[in-house]
Amino acid sequence: QVQLVESGGGLVQAGGSLRLSCATLRSISSIFRINAMAWYRQAPGEQRELVASITTSSGTTKYADSVKGRFTILRGSARNTVYLQMNSLKVEDTSIYYCNFIISSNNYWGQGTQVTVSS
Repeated sequence: QVQLVESGGGLVQAGGSLRLSCATLRSISSIFRINAMAWYRQAPGEQRELVASITTSSGTTKYADSVKGRFTILRGSARNTVYLQMNSLKVEDTSIYYCNFIISSNNYWGQGTQVTVSS
């Protein structure tokens, strides 16, 4: 069973920055392939939405329109790690952020980390 551990959430003023991190709790065996990594978010009463994703084979990234130009998804040098650099944060970015890995065609989720942006 693969466990993902997130960190980096917190309270920040509008216009500020935060960097979220997500890594597997243990090293991934070389027989398992991380196909893609992504960050989602879910605000109270809302559906979970894709924020950003990266395909590991090509490095192709995708972003929600609402975060383009402000957020960057990065894969760490430790290949089981992914980051979400969030700049120019807005109040509407307030949400619980979840990381997601697709490993050998299976979906794995982190426990979520709260990001709160104050005005």
